[in-house]
Amino acid sequence: MGTGAVAFNVQPKRALLCDSNPHLISFYKALQDGEITADRARQFLIEEGARLLETEGAHYYTVRDRFNADGNPLDFMFLSRSCFNGMMRFNKKGGFNVPFCRKPNRFAQALVTKICNQISAVSFILKQGDYEFKHQEFRDTLYEVEPSDLVYCDPPYLGRHVDYFDSWSEEEEHELYKLVTKNGSPFIMSTWLKNRYRVNDYVFSLWGENSIQTKEHFYHVGAKESNRNAVCEALLVNFDTDTSTRINRFDIDALAVQESISVVETEPKFPLAV
Repeated sequence: MGTGAVAFNVQPKRALLCDSNPHLISFYKALQDGEITADRARQFLIEEGARLLETEGAHYYTVRDRFNADGNPLDFMFLSRSCFNGMMRFNKKGGFNVPFCRKPNRFAQALVTKICNQISAVSFILKQGDYEFKHQEFRDTLYEVEPSDLVYCDPPYLGRHVDYFDSWSEEEEHELYKLVTKNGSPFIMSTWLKNRYRVNDYVFSLWGENSIQTKEHFYHVGAKESNRNAVCEALLVNFDTDTSTRINRFDIDALAVQESISVVETEPKFPLAV
């Protein structure tokens, strides 16, 4: 599932949204159940933002400790919008460990309004369809897939920085490949193709029989500025589309960046949680 950006922009009538990060699932379940509303979020962010400013940022670590103790989804939202560079990182014990972004006046009125508008928009979308959120790993999710289902996979990018709520290995990528191809369901796999330094050879060695669509994306997230670079991302599909092409390792430099696969622009924009 990740942040849910794909699902909330596509807005299917029915969807099973799963992630290994329990906090993402808890957050969106809280929206779905009405536990978190735009009004409640506004009040929370204004109050916590004022404490953040009064303490010159020290309150961030109070909220982080509180979140790591009880996992409150409002605290999760606060941290994801005030942590360093919007990173999503947890330690081996499952504790959120990203430092503060060093902006005590982080929750100015404009940002609070934007977040609340997003909450209202997502809450409205969730009421229009049949959405089920589950905290579970990809294996359990794919065992629930029927041949007629469309599967969207967005695992951590193998070969890049893969620390998320958990790690991602070459073995898991191979297992994902086997499971999504086993029952013949149409699937879309999100990954990276190349950057200025290297090429993702797994695209060709593992997913090579699929079609590909590409788009260049600049990453603003990274602990170091040198890690924030343009990346040619890829959608791998096992069905034909008007804009897809067959994967060919020797033609990689000729792959055109196809603007037609941009995520649908909406206002307010998603995702919410990062």
